[in-house]
Amino acid sequence: MPKRVLTGTVVSDKGDKTVVVRVERRVKHPLYGKIIKLSKKYHAHDEGNAFKAGEQVRIQECAPISKLKSWTVLERVGAAPAVVDEIVETEGTTKPAPEAKAAKPVKAAKGKAKKAEPEAADA
Repeated sequence: MPKRVLTGTVVSDKGDKTVVVRVERRVKHPLYGKIIKLSKKYHAHDEGNAFKAGEQVRIQECAPISKLKSWTVLERVGAAPAVVDEIVETEGTTKPAPEAKAAKPVKAAKGKAKKAEPEAADA
């Protein structure tokens, strides 16, 4: 019987000789018909600790290695996306001071309005 081969993303490489791979699959919802993503995590054996988080890998089913591990990593399919630190320069930018903001117009209160009393005229 052939062994299953799945493709997924490494989400954790914290364990020694172990990576956690998330495999996503797209299925049609039985009632609503919308395509939804379902995912499952597999613990896979990584002998040389060669794979890092974020990489796309192929894993293959094997005999149980430990309680959770019954998969081995075959190969790297795609590299991890490069992490780019964005440096935002704050010097030289002008921001309006909090006092300079325009005042909001005051809305009339709902409900009963107080009637203005006429001022008594001196006669």
